[in-house]
Amino acid sequence: MTSAPTLPDLEPYRRRVSAVMHEAISDIAETAPLAEIARRMGDNSHGGFLVRNRFGQHVGILTERDVLRALGREDAAALRLTAADLMTREIVAIHESAFVFRAIGRMRRLNLRYLPVTDNAGRFIGMLTARALLRLRAQDSQLIADELDIARTAEELGHARTALPQLAATLLAEGSDATAVAAVISGIYADITARAAAIVEAEFNAAGDPAPAPWCMLILGSGGRGESLLKPDQDNAIIHAGSSEDDGWYARIAERINALLDAAGVPFCKGGVMAKNTAWRGAQGQWRARVTEWIGRHTPEALLNVDIFFDLQPVYGALRLGEALRFEALAAARSSPVFLRQLAEQTAQLHPALGFFGRLKTDDDGRIDLKLGGLLPVVSAARLMALKLGVAATGTVERLQAVGAAGLIGESDIAGLTAAHALLLELILRQQIADLEAGQPPGSRIDPSRLTALQHSRLKAALKHVALLPEMVQDVLTAAPAGAEA
Repeated sequence: MTSAPTLPDLEPYRRRVSAVMHEAISDIAETAPLAEIARRMGDNSHGGFLVRNRFGQHVGILTERDVLRALGREDAAALRLTAADLMTREIVAIHESAFVFRAIGRMRRLNLRYLPVTDNAGRFIGMLTARALLRLRAQDSQLIADELDIARTAEELGHARTALPQLAATLLAEGSDATAVAAVISGIYADITARAAAIVEAEFNAAGDPAPAPWCMLILGSGGRGESLLKPDQDNAIIHAGSSEDDGWYARIAERINALLDAAGVPFCKGGVMAKNTAWRGAQGQWRARVTEWIGRHTPEALLNVDIFFDLQPVYGALRLGEALRFEALAAARSSPVFLRQLAEQTAQLHPALGFFGRLKTDDDGRIDLKLGGLLPVVSAARLMALKLGVAATGTVERLQAVGAAGLIGESDIAGLTAAHALLLELILRQQIADLEAGQPPGSRIDPSRLTALQHSRLKAALKHVALLPEMVQDVLTAAPAGAEA
């Protein structure tokens, strides 16, 4: 009798770095002598310091391991050494939004006991320690390795992607909420995109062809919302701090990045929403003009672009450029009532898959497209209401919660929509896993006859909540306070 496969410790896939880091950075002057360093380490709750120069910039990292090595090597002479003499000059860090499993993999691969944490502005905001992660170590056999950090080829980039269906199935089997599973999938796709950009930029630098100005790789659409499932495509863009005359360089690097992602199993976007296309890259001024035009034109094409664009997340490079663009665009949209009304009219055309008397509406094949007939209306309405309120969050659940916190929709309705969103994600995700197991392309069309009685009942209830969204949107557009906080 064969034993059941050992399931991984799933906590590293559920928690983000920001939840387990020390929320304060300990640092020390580069001129500090060994005696001061030892005293500070003795007083501190952990033995890892960033080293700052006379300008207040962090230029290295120093740990108790460095101190012990110096004492073993120099003996008493080590007392004359300073932090600058002892530190490691290359600071390996991780972003605060990364999942813990990525941090575990990075620390294990590089044999690190301390890992600084950064925000989108590149500031150090916390520190991860090996001790804090000890109880969250996933099993080697199941953990998606930190191989993305050292990937050099499309095949290596594709390894993490090919592991996603099994990981998603395991997480669902263990009772993980589908919203959290989608966030893990999105995080890995974002890491793949960021690594592809890093690989290509390194190739350009090695060829003596560096960027004319700082730049940032953006992901858009479901990836930006953190709601990707198992049918990936590329929705990405580039913003840079140069001028329009620099476009040739960014066009070349975008072409290479998009091709590398496609070769890694993240296909080209059929709608052309990729940085290699002129409409999806540009300098800061070009992006401002582009957003202004989208908001002012009110054409279906412009509204479609906006739908994708307002879910943007920066994933590589000068992240501050992407953050600034998102907030500027948010302010522009919020200040245009005509634009918001146009979006509301578009959203009202998205109908849930419900027929007469609240029955599920199927197509000629007896299936329901839960993306078009369920998920898309929720996502679009949540985005629109968030724009009206000036809410910077990109995730659908966070947007709905912000609307509820503003007191514009009742708690029961917010709870119902949040549950509907999670159920729709789960049913689509399970369908995609089944499609892949059957050797078919993953899709969003489910066969309701295969649902259990409970699932059938829950789906009908969820779609009834979705059917109320046009009224909720109108309530928010007409009653939202002008001074709502972003």
